[in-house]
Amino acid sequence: MNPKQTFYEKQAETIIKQLAKRQMKGYYCPTRQNAAETAMSLTAADTTVAFGGSMSLSESGVMDALKARTDIRLLDRSLAKSPEEVRQVYLDSFGADTYFMSTNAITLDGQLVNIDGNGNRAAALIYGPAQVILIAGMNKVVPTVEDAFRRVRNTATPPNCLRLNINTPCAATGICADCLSENCICNQIVITRHSKTADRIKVLLVGEELGY
Repeated sequence: MNPKQTFYEKQAETIIKQLAKRQMKGYYCPTRQNAAETAMSLTAADTTVAFGGSMSLSESGVMDALKARTDIRLLDRSLAKSPEEVRQVYLDSFGADTYFMSTNAITLDGQLVNIDGNGNRAAALIYGPAQVILIAGMNKVVPTVEDAFRRVRNTATPPNCLRLNINTPCAATGICADCLSENCICNQIVITRHSKTADRIKVLLVGEELGY
């Protein structure tokens, strides 16, 4: 194990202890393959599964693993044929047994920070699905909530806008302008500091860089 991997493991151990204090369950997965395997082991057969938009889910292999399963009902908005069908997938997702997403940042003391455009992803994290599983590369770890805000606005959001071909000031300059653009994807800011239901939220910390 090289020093960086050892560092990630030690840091993850600290975060997992802090998550436990906040009634969230943490796991450390050294590789993205481990993360996909762990995620599937936490997803029971004959259940309904939904997910929020996330590069981490794709890069980790979790999305491919979910789509390969024939023993679950997967709510996939990419298959929707109209805005009305997309909205229905969003609504149906609140009744899912498991909801997959990433987090824009996680602090060393176990708080999750997310900024959302439509709000469906943040809303599902807050309430609805019986279980929420987050896949987060160790590149998402920051010291404090204030650092998380800076990371989300300046590291995560600009490339996401470019990926989605959304015309915002940060897509043009690479720097957050604290905009009120009609295309803004920073409409909801959610800090998850504690889970009302113990272990409903599960955080898989991956010892690799994933997502933005």
